[in-house]
Amino acid sequence: MPNPYFRFKEFVIHQEHCAMKVTTDACLFGAWVAAQVKKGTLLDIGAGTGLLSLMLAQAGSEAIDAVEIQEPDYRQAVENVRESKWEKQIRLINADVRLYPFNTMYDTIVSNPPFYESDLKGKSGGKNIAHHDEGLLLPDLLQVIKKQLQREGGFYLLFPAKREAALLQEIAQAGYNVHSCCYVKQTEQHEPFRIMIEAGSSEKEIQKQEIIIRERGNYSNEFIELLRPYYLHF
Repeated sequence: MPNPYFRFKEFVIHQEHCAMKVTTDACLFGAWVAAQVKKGTLLDIGAGTGLLSLMLAQAGSEAIDAVEIQEPDYRQAVENVRESKWEKQIRLINADVRLYPFNTMYDTIVSNPPFYESDLKGKSGGKNIAHHDEGLLLPDLLQVIKKQLQREGGFYLLFPAKREAALLQEIAQAGYNVHSCCYVKQTEQHEPFRIMIEAGSSEKEIQKQEIIIRERGNYSNEFIELLRPYYLHF
């Protein structure tokens, strides 16, 4: 049974009521984004436990809107944010992001969206929405980004590496350019299992990098340095 909470250096994530729990790749994604984003308005699509918003708030983001469609996850995120020191910086919204009447544009949009568009689905409705593209398909997500992102803004996505080709194609069709592409591997021997993308309207040469989580049985130095501000044991 998953731990009902996950303690970080500066906040705690309670997760017993959430469809999706804290994962290593989500933590890595949050740290990777936080290392690049410090200021401006920010939208977190699919807030879940509130993990990404809290990591970004810790890193210095001061105006974060976090949208979560599932009420149990939303309530859990509200609890996590209220127990943190960044309650004033993070606004939680329980809504379908496709329908919500936003009154602002954002400098940065982040999302750890549904993963398994064509994979076999389980019995849990909450996990299906969180894991599969039942509620928010990739083209829908990109349309929301197109509506709510400032012209000079950027967005960050975490996806399975096996969906790289489709992801890059959809981003291009939406009129955006990929600026950074980071491949995540469990070990040196494994193929990438996640891809982290940063994209925007401007044209730039794509910067590619690779992060290996474990080397010779231990966390890699790069992983440790990214997660050091957050993980208790680093």
